[in-house]
Amino acid sequence: ISIGNTASYSPLIIILRFKRYNMSLRNWLDKLRPQFEEGGKWHAFKSIYDGMDTFLYVPNETSKSGTSIHDAIDSKRIMSIVVISLIPAMLFGMYNIGYQNALAAGKLGEATCMGMFLYGALMLLPKILVSYIVGLGIEFAWAQWKGEEIQEGYLVSGILIPLIVPITLPLWMLALAVAFAVIFTKEIFGGTGMNTFNVALAARAFLFFSYPGSMTGDKIWAATNQICGLGYTLPDGFTMATPLGEVAQGASVNASVCDMVLGLIPGSVGETSVIAIAIGAIILIWTNIASWKTMFSVFVGGIVMALIFHSTGASPLQWYEHIVLGGFCFGAVFMATDPVTSARTEQGKWIYGFLIGAMAVIIRVLNRGYPEGMMLAILFGNMCAPLIDYCVVQSNINKRTKRAKM
Repeated sequence: ISIGNTASYSPLIIILRFKRYNMSLRNWLDKLRPQFEEGGKWHAFKSIYDGMDTFLYVPNETSKSGTSIHDAIDSKRIMSIVVISLIPAMLFGMYNIGYQNALAAGKLGEATCMGMFLYGALMLLPKILVSYIVGLGIEFAWAQWKGEEIQEGYLVSGILIPLIVPITLPLWMLALAVAFAVIFTKEIFGGTGMNTFNVALAARAFLFFSYPGSMTGDKIWAATNQICGLGYTLPDGFTMATPLGEVAQGASVNASVCDMVLGLIPGSVGETSVIAIAIGAIILIWTNIASWKTMFSVFVGGIVMALIFHSTGASPLQWYEHIVLGGFCFGAVFMATDPVTSARTEQGKWIYGFLIGAMAVIIRVLNRGYPEGMMLAILFGNMCAPLIDYCVVQSNINKRTKRAKM
């Protein structure tokens, strides 16, 4: 079939060409494998080869003895679905970066949607690249040093970290936080599946306590410089507070509920749009990747505590404002549901989620130095998750023991 023939672009031909390319890639990888096996020229880089091979194709090895159950998808495919669910929040975050820059410059009327999106993309992409280069670099080096397979957990953490920090955060700070989180939160505990605390939140906590001036305040939420001729240069000393920051300073919230839900407010890159986060939540629940019980109970805990504080006059915010502001929705959907660091028993998921939601609002209201609250609440929940599971399991054991004695 000639290239100029329109039939060459039919779906059937495209599928056949894709299969041919896929088989060629598979054959090429199979030919390279002996070079990475014991005694091969590149044996020292076997873990890198295995990591790339298993990322592109589901492993076809089976156990030789014993009984095992193999799920339909492996960890890399699960991580890939989580990354896909984060794309709506990431894309809107790119747009909001440009939107807040144009709004701060007073040029919103002449700015275009595509221009604002491209500006935000150019501002965010370096952070994503630094996050993945540093994090995966440490993962590869650690796997080579230990002689183990490359862990796939950082596929999600690598995109989460840039989405939960201000857009003005210097790249070197981000690189330092990523290195700290991967080494001290994950690798020394045994790698993916063994960490007690959420890796992305550990990176944010490191930044929050080590460089508070770059993580809080009213000077960090809007990009201030042009890039590749896009965007606007803001004057020195420009300030822009988040809605929660305004409340912490005793002021009222200026943003409308519509802007809060859409995400057209200052904040960390991926945390502002409730709609984009809701799309990600639907993907995670529909694919059974995240627990809807944990997700739902976080919102229940936050709403109950917000109603209590508002009824007593301790908080000027309505319950729904606590939910849609800050990183509450983002944390409830993408971080509280982390299967490694969250509760695993069915009853424990309800307790774990409720605890996080309630703690987030308590921290916001009672400690004005931490107007966000969600980060510390989830880390506290991570710490309590093993205890919650232990109590639930022990309670079930005691109940069965009593029934057996009857």
